Amino acid sequence: MTEPGKTHFGFTEVAEPEKAKRVAGVFSSVAKRYDLMNDVLSGGLHRLWKAFAVEHAQVRAGMKVLDVAGGTGDLSRAFARKVGPSGLVVLTDINAAMLAEGRDRLLDAGMAVNAVQCDAEQLPFADRSFDRLIVSFGLRNMTHKDVALAEMQRVLRPGGRVLVLEFSQIWAPLAPLYDAYSMKVMPWLGEKIAKDGASYRYLAESIRMHPTQQELARMMEAAGFSHVRWLNFAAGICALHTGVRL
Repeated sequence: MTEPGKTHFGFTEVAEPEKAKRVAGVFSSVAKRYDLMNDVLSGGLHRLWKAFAVEHAQVRAGMKVLDVAGGTGDLSRAFARKVGPSGLVVLTDINAAMLAEGRDRLLDAGMAVNAVQCDAEQLPFADRSFDRLIVSFGLRNMTHKDVALAEMQRVLRPGGRVLVLEFSQIWAPLAPLYDAYSMKVMPWLGEKIAKDGASYRYLAESIRMHPTQQELARMMEAAGFSHVRWLNFAAGICALHTGVRL
């Protein structure tokens, strides 16, 4: 239990405004090599998980999709192909370096996707604006996850679906092996490849502090989502939660 006005930055308890600054520093540091590191650390599995999420979203031509904390834009690119010229995809991220990386990659791919720098806890969009909303490996870095989930519910249209793809709680018998990998190997690889072991140590710690599958489902229900379900990948290393706004 944290003190009022305090939150966790990995395993460290900090003042809430301090967390935002530290998280910004992490992602500004790793932006250029973020996707490369994801490929290395997950053995490319993150691409399969994201591809599954895109198909599971059941996006059709003409739909409006919001990609929250979308970073380097790989999901926005996939959704832009789904919605076609009659639809809309908006890429958002609180971090300018990550958003710039995503915007540039989308432009290089010939896609003029809207890119908006904003805080997921204060989305600058009208109520009931989007048919689908996805947040991929971003929720655990948000200070007030309940507030962010409520904002996501607010901007979805009735019948709209939210998808939360995030690292989660692994099957207990595999936990010691996974702990050794994520707490020791991940920071070492971060130092060798991205020249920033500290940021990858934080990212490993942030996974441990994230709610379990059951806890996150309850948080989504409390935010107003119904039909909340989740699917585990790789024995729970990652989970895809979905919910519907009625």
